[in-house]
Amino acid sequence: MLRRAAPALGWFIAVRLLGLLSLVVGAGSAVSAHRRLVGWDAQWYRAIARDGYGFTRVHPDGRHLSDLAFFPLYPLLERAFRAASGLRYVDAGLVLSAGFSLVAAWGIYAVGERLHGPRVGTLLVVLWAAVPVGIVQSMGYSEAMFTALAAWALWAVLADSWIVASALTALAGLTRPLGTALALAVVLAASVSAVRGRRRAAVGAVIAPIGLLAYVGWVGVRTGQPTGYLAVTRGWGNSLDGGLLFARWVLDHLKGDDVVGGVLLVVAVVVLVGLVVQLVRDREPLVVVAFAAGVVLMALLTSGYFGSKPRYLLPAFPLLLPIALRLEVWPRRITGTLLVVLVTASSIYGAVWLLGPGPP
Repeated sequence: MLRRAAPALGWFIAVRLLGLLSLVVGAGSAVSAHRRLVGWDAQWYRAIARDGYGFTRVHPDGRHLSDLAFFPLYPLLERAFRAASGLRYVDAGLVLSAGFSLVAAWGIYAVGERLHGPRVGTLLVVLWAAVPVGIVQSMGYSEAMFTALAAWALWAVLADSWIVASALTALAGLTRPLGTALALAVVLAASVSAVRGRRRAAVGAVIAPIGLLAYVGWVGVRTGQPTGYLAVTRGWGNSLDGGLLFARWVLDHLKGDDVVGGVLLVVAVVVLVGLVVQLVRDREPLVVVAFAAGVVLMALLTSGYFGSKPRYLLPAFPLLLPIALRLEVWPRRITGTLLVVLVTASSIYGAVWLLGPGPP
């Protein structure tokens, strides 16, 4: 399978290198670009990898920012890799992200190939590499690791390998809160398969949410309250509010001086919902649709820093399947031209976005 995926991985590496080159040019030097790649959340992961949990920062606006908001698998691997390699913590994190982004691209190809053949698999990888916030795949963040685990978990479900799928889902549940979307999707698909007589699927439904529940439970014990993790996220200003705060933010744009920005936000939401609907219309497997829909819902229905919402959607690669399917039937010259334009625009946007004033 790796041999079949090799061309797609080659294109993925080329796209990401172009994105990094754009960042270096925009930042003015490799040192400045590196500083951006290991900023913000990467510093929280570094501190957890080095010192463990237990730090809370009081923000000037009064919020209590606890490191318990960050799931443990990425900093644990960062600590282990740093010990083995001798690299600085942040650089160990960058190498981990680079490696897991390749594993993610391979898994995305595997899902696309299994569903619609090798050409769709390759297109899916290129599109994922070229999403506007694709630069996050190269940062010291946990998105690449989570996407790798999610992609291979989805592939395992499609291959009817329920124990593998549930184990990967459990690990994903130790990586990011989005493990909730993956766990629900796998449990839903496993439950349907179990009803149809597949006994291993029933085991998968039990194992899949263990990682997520274990960490949330541990935080509850550590904070002394059953809903401790929710209290921690509220301290960060991030809670499940049904999308009310996001809706107000969009309305503020529409009513204020940034009407164009508000319109673009509305269009983006419509496109996201439309892609989920198209997955259903294309009769994609239940686990694929459920995962994509779950990620979209978690991104849109929670409050928090709105500048980070685009990267919350990064693991939702199945949303790109309808686009890949349409590109597959177009003439190669047209498809190639469109992809070149998309990759170029994305690399420039990613650099501008990362060099902006706020955390991505």
